[in-house]
Parts: sequence; structure tokens; C-alpha cells
Amino acid sequence: MNKDYPWFRPPSKLRLWLALLYSPWTWAVFIPILAATTAFWGLLAVAICKFSKRIAFHCGTAWAFFLCIMNFTWVSVKGRKHVDKKKSYVIMCNHQSQFDILSFYGFWGYQFRWIMKKELRDVPVLGWACEEIGHVFIDRSNKQKAIASLNAARPLLEGGISVLIFPEGSRSRDGRMRQFKKGGFMMALQMGLPILPVSISGSGKVLPGKSVLLLPGKVTITIHEPIDVTKYGMEKREELMRDVRHTIGQGLSEWERSDA
Repeated sequence: MNKDYPWFRPPSKLRLWLALLYSPWTWAVFIPILAATTAFWGLLAVAICKFSKRIAFHCGTAWAFFLCIMNFTWVSVKGRKHVDKKKSYVIMCNHQSQFDILSFYGFWGYQFRWIMKKELRDVPVLGWACEEIGHVFIDRSNKQKAIASLNAARPLLEGGISVLIFPEGSRSRDGRMRQFKKGGFMMALQMGLPILPVSISGSGKVLPGKSVLLLPGKVTITIHEPIDVTKYGMEKREELMRDVRHTIGQGLSEWERSDA
């Protein structure tokens, strides 16, 4: 039982009724603003990319921050002391909601590039802008193409630019952390970059997986100490995966981390 949010654990009739009461704001205000700001900030980012991708990146930050505020969702970030903004990391987060993207992008504050499923490239304006900025799209249905896309991201990771991966592959349906896939760990090991474990807690309460019913809320992002992958090597890859998953679980509620 989730002691932090006793009504969070699905199925929850209380959450459904609260979300239905909130839905006029969602559909009459938030969704139109989402569409308008995506077009505005996306087009602006593409224009700025002609001069600087680093500056264009912050268009996404402004876009996501504003949308969090418009949904009355505040995001707190703990553990910033563990980040050296001059270093590059492979950031790994749990993924319990589509709202993870807005929460992280809007409040992180440092340069990074997403590893995104290729289907998002087809989202009007957003996909185009993300590609121009340098976010990386991968084909999850084709292992070889996915690895090739990850390898292509290597030149991007310099001067403090990190790459963010959701090692679960896709978002959780019920808010509990799922098992991790190997791709991101292979990338970190091959490149020798430290893994920065990050926990995102509470986003599943704002927007559960496979749902379109929003609620206001609070999201907590916890940054943990970087993990040096050179101490593991390819032969200890499974151990590395377990350690990263366990570390991320420490920043989640009992329900969210499940058996982490």
C-alpha cells in the first residue's frame, strides 16, 4: 500500500472522480495552451537552432515549465550537488507518466538530450523541433537500428551535454518501476560515461500511464550520486543494472519502487 498517496494505487475511484471534476480545465484551457505553446516554442527553437542548439534547448525548458504551472503542478529537485554541469552523464530515470517529460525538462536546468522513441518524430512541430535541437530518436522494434542511433549520439555528449534514457523502455501502467532494458547501460559502458541515477516520484499521480485524465500535484525529482561504470565493465553489466535500479528506487515511495 502506498502510504504517501493512499488513493494513488490503481484502480482508484476517488482519483477518477477528482480528474473528471478537473477535466473542464484540462480540455478547455490546458489542452489548447499545450497545442499553442508547442507550436510557438517549437518553431522558435528551430529558428534559434540555426545559430545555437544550446540556446534552442532552453525553449523546451520554458515550454515545459509553463505547462507544469498551468496544470498547477510544482516540481522540486533534490540533490543538485551531485551534478557537475561541466561533465556529461548518461542520465537514467524511472518512467511512470508522460508528465515525466514536462517535469524533468521544465525543472532540470542543465543541458541534455533525450533518447526518444521514433514515433515521437511524427508529432507535429514537436518532433521536428526535437530533431533540430539534437534529441535522439530510436527504433525500439529494431535492436540494430536502436544501437546505431545510440552510437550516433556520441558526438553530442561533450561540454557538459548529457543524454537522458528511460531504462524501462516505456512508461509504467500503474506507477510501479518496471525492469530495466540493457541498451542504455551498453551505451554508458562503451562510452565510459558515468550514469546519473534520477528518481521521479509523484508524476503518476498527476497523469497515470495510458490515461488522459490530468490532476494537479507535486512531483519530486531526486538526483543521486553518479555511478562510475568503469568499476563494472561489460562482465558486470547485470550488477550495474541492479545497482542503478536499486539507487533510483531509493527516491520513490514504497508503491512506486515496487520490488526495487
